[in-house]
Amino acid sequence: MSEYVFKMPDLGEGTVEAEIVAWHTAPGAAVTEDQIIVEVMTDKAAVEVPAPVGGRVVSISGAPGDKIAVGSPLIVFEVSTGAPAVTPAAATSATATSATASATAATRAASTGGRIMTSPANRRRAAEAGIDLATVAGSGPGGRIVREDLLAASAASAARADGAEADQAPPAARAAGEPGETSEIKVIGVRRLIAERMSEAKRNIPHFAYVEEVDITELEALRQHLNSKLAKGEPSFTYLPLVILALVRTLESFPQCNVLYDVSRGVLVRHRAVHVGVATQTPDGLKVPVVRDAQAMSLSEVAAETRRVTERARANKATREELVGSTITVTSLGKLGGIASTPIINAPEVAIIGLNKAVERPVVHHGAVAVRRIMNLSSSFDHRFVDGYDAAAMIQSLKELLEHPAMIFIPKVNAP
Repeated sequence: MSEYVFKMPDLGEGTVEAEIVAWHTAPGAAVTEDQIIVEVMTDKAAVEVPAPVGGRVVSISGAPGDKIAVGSPLIVFEVSTGAPAVTPAAATSATATSATASATAATRAASTGGRIMTSPANRRRAAEAGIDLATVAGSGPGGRIVREDLLAASAASAARADGAEADQAPPAARAAGEPGETSEIKVIGVRRLIAERMSEAKRNIPHFAYVEEVDITELEALRQHLNSKLAKGEPSFTYLPLVILALVRTLESFPQCNVLYDVSRGVLVRHRAVHVGVATQTPDGLKVPVVRDAQAMSLSEVAAETRRVTERARANKATREELVGSTITVTSLGKLGGIASTPIINAPEVAIIGLNKAVERPVVHHGAVAVRRIMNLSSSFDHRFVDGYDAAAMIQSLKELLEHPAMIFIPKVNAP
């Protein structure tokens, strides 16, 4: 027998450390070569790290949320040559109960190729709750851990903690039985990265907000007409691809808003291509997949690419290349859009456009009261580089295209 120390690998692009998101093994567990043992996250991407060897886990470094430097010990294996990995039955634990559960789970993992069987969602729930999956006995088919198992493990952990606190509390406090419960959720992984970037953007960028009301009655009529021509089963058009195309046309006249600010060099990088970030809510938090080269796409192509990248983001399958490189961002809360919002700029961009809820209400139209479909655009600009006048002029230009959507598809004509 010998020990094999596996160090945090160099994940490239200047990475000096990585954050532990979730462990998929534990001390005492048997693993096979290439089995996923841990999920880590850098400022660039989330990475699943496989085991370089097969054997028994002796120790691991760091809990979810901890950052480990590249080159520092990550996990220690006990390996042998010409012999199978040591079974995990001898794994020790703080209590007899957890020892039994750990051995059971580890044995189950070994019998199913080394990896404890459960869904990605349950792995995330376990990481957020601080539950070691190796200590959970699965009740699903083949020993698979299901959500009810996690709930039971969480309840048992809470009961043990409550019991310990009760034993330590003064008699008067125990008798009082103070009402109310709290739970602590460690901010790690994607959620931590989102929090850091949002804080940095809000702290460093002087936001200028501008909200405008848009009559999208004609845009809705066009959308309904286009959807009526789709073959059965084809996805319907939403407002988003139409807004993206209108934004592309608008930026032809306002290139100063299709810009990235390179703070390290003090340089504004103006782009001819329009790479539109689409703010997307996912189970892991807000992500911004990118529709690249929207200026070269048709409406159908924009719609298809928007669906593709947002669906991949929600399924946690988006690559790093699909999540970086946007030059301007569009965000929409759909039916939850409210009347107005103040979106936070997706640095290093200088502008973001927010779509609010579309509603029908009476307005004065051509001198008479009529029911029209109205939607507000809520935008934010980096006031260091986009003047208020230019920001307002840009939104007014976008408004004109959305209120007269045929203009979106007509080539720009310069006045003589």
